[in-house]
Amino acid sequence: MRKGLNMQRLSGLDASFLYLETPSQVMNVAAVVVIDPESIPGGYSFSSLRIEMDRRVRGLPMLRRKLADSLTNVDHPVWVEDDDFNIERHVHRIAIPAPGGMEEMSQICGHLVAQVLDRKKPLWDMWVLEEMADGKVALVLRMHHACVDGATVAEILGELATSTPEPPALAPDRVQESAGGASRSDMAVGGAVNYFLQRPIAALKLIPKTLPVPFEWIKRARSGDGMPAPFLAPRTRFNAPLTPRRSLAFAQLPLSDVKRVKDHFGVKVNDVVLAMAGGALRDYLEAHGELPEEPLVGLVPVSVRGTEENDLIVEGTNKVSGMFTRLPTSVADPVERIRVAGKYSEQAKGHHQGIDANILRAYAEFAPGNTLGSLMRLYTDRRLSGMHPPVFNAIISNVAGPDRPMYMLGGRVEAVYPMGPIFHGLGLNITVMSVDGKLNVGLLTCPDLAADLWDLVHGFGTQLEELVAAVDADLDKEEQADEDSGE
Repeated sequence: MRKGLNMQRLSGLDASFLYLETPSQVMNVAAVVVIDPESIPGGYSFSSLRIEMDRRVRGLPMLRRKLADSLTNVDHPVWVEDDDFNIERHVHRIAIPAPGGMEEMSQICGHLVAQVLDRKKPLWDMWVLEEMADGKVALVLRMHHACVDGATVAEILGELATSTPEPPALAPDRVQESAGGASRSDMAVGGAVNYFLQRPIAALKLIPKTLPVPFEWIKRARSGDGMPAPFLAPRTRFNAPLTPRRSLAFAQLPLSDVKRVKDHFGVKVNDVVLAMAGGALRDYLEAHGELPEEPLVGLVPVSVRGTEENDLIVEGTNKVSGMFTRLPTSVADPVERIRVAGKYSEQAKGHHQGIDANILRAYAEFAPGNTLGSLMRLYTDRRLSGMHPPVFNAIISNVAGPDRPMYMLGGRVEAVYPMGPIFHGLGLNITVMSVDGKLNVGLLTCPDLAADLWDLVHGFGTQLEELVAAVDADLDKEEQADEDSGE
């Protein structure tokens, strides 16, 4: 018998990802974990891997809960325990077509990520991709953005992955934990109290706090000392309406090289990522004759975990805000580009830190489910994203994973490629995750916007090579200067 919790209602931000979903705007977050099956105790088989995943899910309450709603519920849906949970509905396998390389694997992943998850069961599944040319196995873990953010994905991977191949013991309290149930009357009464009583009070508290924000934003945007304003980004091929198709591309870079560059130029790892993204986008768009003169604008998700919350926000899974920053796409020299990336990033951080970190989440509580869903379908059908200036050009996320060897369901983890969703008019997601000394880069777009995504992801390696060469050249100059001074 599991211990049930009080009914947990989705926060407005969590629920918004449900309302915004359409067949061509799928709100899936995913991770492609490439493992070496040779290390699995007793050897690899799909059936034994699924049995072990079934056992692990018993200790992960988040993976056992599903949505519940009713016509009489005027507020956001709630989470309940899936009493009919069956691992066979969640863990599947598929063979990668010959020759079984990374591009063939990415094609399968693109097809999977484009599929909407079944809302009648817990919002996740895992696809085991076999027949890779090098004997490896890829695990594609798909989760809906309503139940995870970037930090949550890293936490789930951290719990599924262990420091040794041997299966871990499960925490008894996690096994006993349950999302419980929810009757229609409980949902209706609780939803009515939230909607008709608490929301108006929250609005009265929230509006005065946010009135100065747009005026300060416009002021700082005009002075060039802050985040760029929304809807002022230059248009690129990625800022167009989406089709239901998705394509992915991956790269893996040495984290030690990234840290060398960071230390030498006195910037942050995230600044190096932004510089690489800016340089790769510059080269890609320039090769197509589409490079805008003004800098592109990136949206960088920022975790607000640990920040002070208030009574305007319902506790939820997605604890994230967004920071707009210019990308150094107008700078040709790689060394100057990383310095400009650091400057843009510092300006954006200074501006973002002056805004209440939880404003986005607070306003999301007012998201009207049916109305927002209808408006999103109208926006999609009329292809309105191509009729207004882009809000920004790309989403760029940097997630820190465990800096140690990991074993996923017994298999040694070779790579973890993260992926986030894309939106109409915002059709490029760049997500990087550092794991065990490697920086794993995952790109997601719609192939009807860009059919050559691998050209763009290869640019990240090129950019890092140029920056490492610049570091080596500087060190050689310093060494030569020391020798000359000693003569």
